[in-house]
Amino acid sequence: MQRSGGGRAPRPCLMGIVNVTPDSFSDGGRFLNAEAAVAHARRLIAEGADVLDIGGESTRPRAAPVGEAEEIARVVPVIEAIRCESPVAISIDTMKPAVARAAVAAGATMWNDVTALSYAPESPATAAALGCEIVLMHMQGEPRTMQAAPRYDDVVAEVAALLGARAEAALAAGVARGRIWLDPGIGFGKTAAHSLALLRRLDRIVALGFPVLVGVSRKSAIARIADDKSSEEQRLGGSIAAALAAARAGAAMLRVHDVAETRQALAVAAAIGQAEA
Repeated sequence: MQRSGGGRAPRPCLMGIVNVTPDSFSDGGRFLNAEAAVAHARRLIAEGADVLDIGGESTRPRAAPVGEAEEIARVVPVIEAIRCESPVAISIDTMKPAVARAAVAAGATMWNDVTALSYAPESPATAAALGCEIVLMHMQGEPRTMQAAPRYDDVVAEVAALLGARAEAALAAGVARGRIWLDPGIGFGKTAAHSLALLRRLDRIVALGFPVLVGVSRKSAIARIADDKSSEEQRLGGSIAAALAAARAGAAMLRVHDVAETRQALAVAAAIGQAEA
């Protein structure tokens, strides 16, 4: 996937979030109807999204699990509708191989897996057979309990080691090296201090040799870091600050709710950097 930016230094790709769920932490229920989800996708494309991440099951703490059939019924009509009218890259945000297969058949070109292909024994082989790009995300525990009491001796070293091991497992299963992305999983089984450490030392993840995706947008870690009581939609400032830091550290893709604002911030930061050069 090519990063865009015209004649300037490449900027990270922007992955716009489309949650077709009733219970996602920021926008759950707003786009559960397929027509609303597609309309939101159109807005994100108009704002400059390079990729749309379509999810049919919330992975927030304590969210209820969703069966395969229900998840497929939520996401496939949205993917098909978007694909009929736009060539934009589409990612399926799921841990389930069956959902990934249905989504790719409908037009998705990336599988964003919060379990790094560890949810099911057939996950790595499925990723190889699909031939799509795959995002391997780090998560300690599982979505329903991951924030109960996350512990690490060295969060940066442990996350890097796990992601490196999962990348090797994907390669061994036949996934092409050029199709693998890594995501440190900010806020997934991590305290605010853990997330800060990962953002400060994102270069350790980048050094593994795979493009890195970072998603911090609107997460509760922002409110804890800022020591405020901001709601999800009041965390734009912190989301942009984290996105700019990740971009400076070498992130190749940013998963965001606010595409236009993030794109503008990246453009101004890039212009300032070029002026200094």
